[in-house]
Amino acid sequence: MEKPTLLVTGASGHLGRRVVERLLERGAGPVIATTRHPEKLADLAARGVDVRPADFDRPETLPPAFDGADRLLLISTDAVDRPGRRFEQHRNAIDAAVRVGVRHIVYTSLFGVAPGSPITIADDHLRTEQALEAGGVGFTALRNNLYTDLLLMSLPPAVASGKLYAAAGDGGAAYVTREDCARAAAAALASDFEGTRRLEISGPAVVTYHELAALASELSGRPVEYVPVDVEAYVAGAVAAGLPEPVARMMASFDVAMQRGLLGPATDAVRELTGHPPTSVRAFLEAHRAALVPSPRA
Repeated sequence: MEKPTLLVTGASGHLGRRVVERLLERGAGPVIATTRHPEKLADLAARGVDVRPADFDRPETLPPAFDGADRLLLISTDAVDRPGRRFEQHRNAIDAAVRVGVRHIVYTSLFGVAPGSPITIADDHLRTEQALEAGGVGFTALRNNLYTDLLLMSLPPAVASGKLYAAAGDGGAAYVTREDCARAAAAALASDFEGTRRLEISGPAVVTYHELAALASELSGRPVEYVPVDVEAYVAGAVAAGLPEPVARMMASFDVAMQRGLLGPATDAVRELTGHPPTSVRAFLEAHRAALVPSPRA
């Protein structure tokens, strides 16, 4: 029986590239990789990947880019410059995939997405899932939790200052590594599942900021205290540190979701898809211990 042709969008991004590499490792495919920057995937093209240009803001580029694919991984874009643009891009991709006969779409969605979510980017994900439902093809929504990798941005400054500020109260998230998300996406794309499903993709446990501060202290050898703050204080601090206000509010909205218990509980979806358990926050931070400690001054 001929193997299905698998397509990965956004393949020059961190997640997309790892999915393609995972597919090659498991001998899946043929594999198509689409990107706005084909030159960045020359190494994958040399390994037999069919690299094609595609721009979600130019719908006319998508049918030829998607032609011949049986199963497609739609990686959510990072277009959050204006409300709704991200959804428009996703809808363009879904319409083109349906038009050229893609049988199944795997989509990287958001953990626990639902109407009324406080997370500022939740509506784009919810509307994309609704568009998939209306598209009439099978789909798998991989609802990814917060990347554990993002902790390498927030914890080093906390180690340096001794203070970890957040607006999550006593809440936490079932953080999942980008690598585990890539493994799960590759497995879902290469599977023979043809129906409709929504899977909550998480790490093995909900971890609070209290626990993150304790881990940062233990692994860095420096005392770190978690300091709960309200949303406006968090946003003001993040803006003062150089973040654009919309980004600061997006980050604060995830903290609000943690406070409401919306980024848990942990699930076993990664193990069910891949056959291997997800990486814990502790194991991830232990592997990146050097990144937690500020470099000594010259």
